[in-house]
Amino acid sequence: MSTDLTVVVPAYNEERRLGPTLEAIRVYLGADPGRWGDWELIVVDDGSTDGTAQAVRAASAREPRIQLVTSERNRGKGHALRLGVLASYGRRVLVTDADLATPVDELERLDKELAEGRAAAIASRAHPESSIERHQHRLREWLGRMGNRLIRAVAVPGIRDTQCGFKLFDGDKARAAFAASRLDGWGIDVEILQFFRLQGWPVEEVPVRWAHQAGSKVGPADYVGVLGELIRLKARAVRLRARAPRRGDLVVAGLFLLVSVLLYHGLWADLDRRYLADSMQDQNQWEWFFAVTADNVSHLRNPLFTTLQNYPDGVNLMANTVMLGLSVPLTPVTLAFGPTVTWALVLTVGLAATAVSWYRLIGKWLVRNRWAAALGGAVAAFAPPMVSHANAHPNFVVLFMIPVITDRALRLCEGRHVVRDGVLLGLFSAYQIFLGEEPLLLAAMGMLLFALSYALARRDAARTAARPLLKGLGIGAAVALPLVAFPLYWQFFGPQSYHSVLHGDHAGNSPLALLEFSGRSLFGDETTADPLALNRTEQNAFYGWPLIALAFAITVRLWRHAVVKALAFTAVAAALLSLGPKIRIPYTDVILPGPWRALAHQPLFESVIEGRVAIVCAPVLGMLLAMACDRLAATPLRTDQLLGFSAVALALLPIVPTPLPTRDRAEVPAFITEGMWRDYVRDGESVVPVPLPDPGSADALHWQSSTGLGFHIPGGYFNGPWGPDRTGIYGASPRHTSNLLRDIRYGAQVPAIGPQWQEQARYDLTYWKAGVIVLAPQDNDAALHRTVQLLLGRPGKWVGGAWVWDVGRP
Repeated sequence: MSTDLTVVVPAYNEERRLGPTLEAIRVYLGADPGRWGDWELIVVDDGSTDGTAQAVRAASAREPRIQLVTSERNRGKGHALRLGVLASYGRRVLVTDADLATPVDELERLDKELAEGRAAAIASRAHPESSIERHQHRLREWLGRMGNRLIRAVAVPGIRDTQCGFKLFDGDKARAAFAASRLDGWGIDVEILQFFRLQGWPVEEVPVRWAHQAGSKVGPADYVGVLGELIRLKARAVRLRARAPRRGDLVVAGLFLLVSVLLYHGLWADLDRRYLADSMQDQNQWEWFFAVTADNVSHLRNPLFTTLQNYPDGVNLMANTVMLGLSVPLTPVTLAFGPTVTWALVLTVGLAATAVSWYRLIGKWLVRNRWAAALGGAVAAFAPPMVSHANAHPNFVVLFMIPVITDRALRLCEGRHVVRDGVLLGLFSAYQIFLGEEPLLLAAMGMLLFALSYALARRDAARTAARPLLKGLGIGAAVALPLVAFPLYWQFFGPQSYHSVLHGDHAGNSPLALLEFSGRSLFGDETTADPLALNRTEQNAFYGWPLIALAFAITVRLWRHAVVKALAFTAVAAALLSLGPKIRIPYTDVILPGPWRALAHQPLFESVIEGRVAIVCAPVLGMLLAMACDRLAATPLRTDQLLGFSAVALALLPIVPTPLPTRDRAEVPAFITEGMWRDYVRDGESVVPVPLPDPGSADALHWQSSTGLGFHIPGGYFNGPWGPDRTGIYGASPRHTSNLLRDIRYGAQVPAIGPQWQEQARYDLTYWKAGVIVLAPQDNDAALHRTVQLLLGRPGKWVGGAWVWDVGRP
């Protein structure tokens, strides 16, 4: 059995005023059947000694939806409400006092808040916008204010009026809360609200009209009784906070971890030999990042800089994505098991943790159904752009702090603990900077888009939230800036810093990329997807047209909700920004200016790959799906459920990710693994691989990271400066010899090499402080061997599975 709304009225000796109250509720709910749907009205007679029960039976004879629940003796308001709520079937449950001090037509205001995703909306006489038409006696008002201050301090900080007898709850959550309640007296309101707080269910105070009614049942002794109940509540809250996570949450987290393990099972199958095929050179780079951070930490060296790569100039590690927030604490893992284990662990657990974090955020602020929240978290974390980055970019996979930061910003809007929430927001933001600055920037853009659009849809909420939010943001900035000031100074002004990174003119998404399927999705096709992205690690959209169509339908269906309007605007704005400064209309030669044009050359934004802005759409789509599924789960119509869930399944099935492909990684020459290089390289000299490592070929970084980082190498795969303007590029500043070797590696003809080339080679080798040149087996190695032989004027020696030339100091 289920119904749309249950009204619960506790009554003790209310014979005189109960009849008009029930009639007022019946008339109001019956006047707009389409608005309130099926309803029931439950009156709980708490052991009355007058004609209360007879008054209810008389009303029930006229209106069968009015029901009577009786208690054998008077046990208090808490006991009466518990009986009534547990007897209810409503998807929403309104509890109201028998005197209707708050008129029943104020229900509209409360229901609006539940429609916006709140778990409870409570009338508040203390709200600055409330209208008090008739006051209580001054002594009673003073006692009430003192009591509420005590309640805020002990049980539910931030709620200014817990005792107003007009509250609307989500039905399932109300029944869970009252089933867990223990208090029988007036403290029941506080106990229920505290339960909601401990569960993380959002509660909103709502301004109402209120007028004191004569005949109150609250006496002086009751204030003492409430004080005793508060002491019991405080003790119980301490026990509840120490309780282990709920089994359902652990099941959801376990499922997320299982999905992540299935994605990476090819990598875990043989960590020593398997390599993520679509990562290009990023796996080599990230393993090196984890290894060099562990090496710096274990030797108490500066973790923001190293010369192990790009010798002798070095690499500004803070200006690269080394994820110090994980690479530093995981140093023991890297030292004990190697950087490949750290790489696989960060990707696998990080992706699952991101899904869990989005699940908790969605379940707390948007939906009531756990599995709807789980679906939203799964879409946010395992959407096609996330899986694309899961091949190569941990900084765009390990995003578990983004929902945590979002949650803290939303708490600031409530204004309960502005200082505490501001401090935590600053700490969380500082930590995210050490996980990934670009994801934080994109998340801030998404939150700003959402906040602006929500403020337009709910100006009243915006006015209420603006002051605590701005204050909290200021506190957060004051906390975060001292923590990140020096690392950011080093990043932007330290050795090997740069001011922007060049990504070319095609870093934005094609409009078709928003509608097509990723090459690694269940219904994907590589030949279709590959031309629409920079590479397979940058498929930043590819949500598929079925999911986009379903999201549009959900938006239309739920358009009356302000949060849906804000989510829709955020998704559309992010998608448009991701198209870049120039938008080419598919199948035409028409090019239009894009909105990213206004940001493309601004500080910070100039280094962003604009196509990545579409990643903001992933959690937005997850939230829209979660809200739709939450409502489908609550509907009593099985046909609607079947059709709705079928549509969701059909939209998601094409983008289900497939396991990430792996390949065998190149063998490291025995010359490196067995330490033979030590006979050639003196202190201050480097090992020069042929060709030098660069973003297209960085196996030499694996030589280092897999053997303990014992030697320096020139070149490399990193972000660094180029030219007098210090423009950011990928890899080392090019030199003539490195360019020559690279070109021949990729098929160029060996040029005529004379004295000029030989002199240039000597100059470059001197700059690199070369001790030995190493040519491992690879494509075009014969041409490379001939080139090096001509440059040096002598043949190499075959040592430890590689050609080597001793070029160090005599």
